[in-house]
Amino acid sequence: MLKGGETALFYGETMTQQNTVVAQMRQLIQILAQHNHAYYVMDQPTIADSEYDQLFHQLKALEQQYPEWVQADTPTNKVGGKPLAKFESVTHAVPMLSLGNVFNQEELFAFARRIEERLPNQKIEYDVELKFDGLAISLWYENGVLVRGVTRGDGETGEDITQNVKTIRNLPKVLTHASGVVPTLLEVRGEVLMPKSGFERLNAENEAKGEKTFANPRNAAAGSLRQLDPAIAAARPLAFYAYGIAQCEPNHGLATMSASLDWLTEFGFAVGERHFICDSIQAVQQAYEKINQERPDLSVEIDGMVVKVNDLRQQQQLGFLSREPRWATAYKFPAVAALTTVENIDWQVGRTGTLGVTMNLSVSSRTQLDFQMAV
Repeated sequence: MLKGGETALFYGETMTQQNTVVAQMRQLIQILAQHNHAYYVMDQPTIADSEYDQLFHQLKALEQQYPEWVQADTPTNKVGGKPLAKFESVTHAVPMLSLGNVFNQEELFAFARRIEERLPNQKIEYDVELKFDGLAISLWYENGVLVRGVTRGDGETGEDITQNVKTIRNLPKVLTHASGVVPTLLEVRGEVLMPKSGFERLNAENEAKGEKTFANPRNAAAGSLRQLDPAIAAARPLAFYAYGIAQCEPNHGLATMSASLDWLTEFGFAVGERHFICDSIQAVQQAYEKINQERPDLSVEIDGMVVKVNDLRQQQQLGFLSREPRWATAYKFPAVAALTTVENIDWQVGRTGTLGVTMNLSVSSRTQLDFQMAV
């Protein structure tokens, strides 16, 4: 039988061993997360597949040896759980409002004038971000652990897709920070989408298997997240990009929108690959023109830019309309033109003698449409 001092020594050795093993697990999880992001999101792998597999198996071996210390965000367990019968409805604590739209420079400048009228004699700075063409969701973290993922829905109520969200490879499941401090509650808003490279791989694989292909990355992402079986979502190359904080307890104490995005990256969240801080609405217009030109080279599909007042205190002063904030708007890009080819034309004569025509159209050699009209 161990004496009191021996018991304390044994307990101390056990705790030291646990700390060491957990530290090794955390290091491997962080390294694998970085490589997953580089491969699946940026399409720029930083190590060979064999090296990745070696790291993965090191983590798996540790988990098999010490199953009681397996971490919640381990990449060895990609699937969130068993298939669901249906999604549960969740009421948003903070409504997920939509954005107003502007479509040209005149409307953008009018947006700025309305802000200036409400904030007279104040210096206004704008945070300009990519407007992702994906599916907006809300993520809840309690004491640093991801506990819930909810779709935007109608803005007031969304669907609980937590099991599917947990399969997204670039999404941190457990928050860590260099300071060692994480919020007791953090609600992060962002967009789930499928990067272009992953979308193309998925369609190529599906086509080779004779399965359905997707029309665009947004449809692919939305369809993946709304699968009742999380194993399907886990097999899809989804990515999450944060664009804001709905709640934080205790308050993060940050002064600007741009600072809050930088802060989220310190926890491992991905944000848009282009981001501008503009000291005038004219500079916003210049950023818009620059991104519109670079749009084909981006790793993700976007349909515009989001323009926000950068100062969080000024955002509070401006407030909201019934369904959208006064301090932000979406600056939409013009529709992308596509070359349409007529593949064939079939004429039919109806019972009343009316001519009808059916045309099979190929749009940019990727999408086929059947178009019917009466002549």
